[in-house]
Amino acid sequence: MELEDNTLATATLGGAKSIYWSSLIAGGVAGLVVDVALFPIDTVKTRLQSERLAATAAGSAPTSALFFCTYETMKSHLRQYASHDQLPYVHMVSAATAEVVACLIRVPIEIAKQRRQALLHKGNASSLSILYEALRKEGIRKGLYRGFGTTVMRDVPFSLIQFPLWEYFKLHWTDVTGTALTPLSVAICGAISGGIAAGLTTPLDVAKTRIMLAEQLESNRMGGMGRILRNIYRERGIRGVFAGFVPRVTWITLGGAIFFGMYDLTLRYLNENEDR
Repeated sequence: MELEDNTLATATLGGAKSIYWSSLIAGGVAGLVVDVALFPIDTVKTRLQSERLAATAAGSAPTSALFFCTYETMKSHLRQYASHDQLPYVHMVSAATAEVVACLIRVPIEIAKQRRQALLHKGNASSLSILYEALRKEGIRKGLYRGFGTTVMRDVPFSLIQFPLWEYFKLHWTDVTGTALTPLSVAICGAISGGIAAGLTTPLDVAKTRIMLAEQLESNRMGGMGRILRNIYRERGIRGVFAGFVPRVTWITLGGAIFFGMYDLTLRYLNENEDR
């Protein structure tokens, strides 16, 4: 049986160009909504007062847009050469490629965000001025894209788990539940797949946090993720390696529901208007 991608059925009929623009817009909307929605009201208030919410949202939208544009385009091109049994590999390759491409925007945004927080006591420098200074003083690799490899190592394994599961749950949703695939059911599929991926990749997040919080000289002595996790295991056992498991899974499960639900809802809206 040929795979029917229910959420993107109308988009694929419009060809690669339709998939490109629909996923670009829908991904941007989904990233914007989930970033704003997951902050408590008082946190949003604080960010508005300190003029940070706009910068955060401005970063989330293009990152998510670029991710989904790459993911859907890659998937559309690769699956015509794959058999039904090979489709999970198509989803994995597409997700991994999309994460690397998205990191081209995500990493500089993280650089600006972290440095802006560190410079609060020295003034209210804009994100663009911080990035310009990083480029001028440290160059592209050590300035704008410092930590690119670490970010990719954290995010790619997550997507390698999440997206094939998301596609699998969507594919079998109607057969298992007897109901049509709606934005709500897509949101549920996203929540479950995100929660599973979050749980399994918690050790990578623990190592990433240790690296980010360490001073530069200390970070050089810490070594890579494997060495860091081995040291954590020797010190604190399996609980240390999976520290923060419950809040991470809870947060990403909720985020997955909002993100994928909004993505599917926006995609359907765009395709319905395109067909009129």
